[in-house]
Amino acid sequence: MKKAGILNRHLSGALAELGHGDEVLVCDAGMPIPRGPRVVDLAFRAGVPSFAEVLDGLLAELVVEGATAAEEVRQANPAASALLRERLAGLTWVPHARLKELSAGARLVVRTGEARPYANVLLRCGVFF
Repeated sequence: MKKAGILNRHLSGALAELGHGDEVLVCDAGMPIPRGPRVVDLAFRAGVPSFAEVLDGLLAELVVEGATAAEEVRQANPAASALLRERLAGLTWVPHARLKELSAGARLVVRTGEARPYANVLLRCGVFF
């Protein structure tokens, strides 16, 4: 049994399968899930687990070379906007409709219980060397 890091076996296994350039959508409970990508649904109750908790856990385990978020988050959810700006260098902003289109190319979707709007980000995996 793992003693640290991500303990959820489905999520831990899915992360281990990711490679350079693969994309991971971390999303709130309301984001439409595209057909195709593997989905690890962590949502338990409204707000649990939070977008921030899941994002921080993923960033501790993944090398991220780029990220894309919906520009609407800036107005509708200032806390999520600030979190994204603090945690992700080189963040790209697109309209929410475009983020939904881009999410169809994700290899993995991690759904949180977040119940605040536009708490979504598409992470692009990098390499550690």
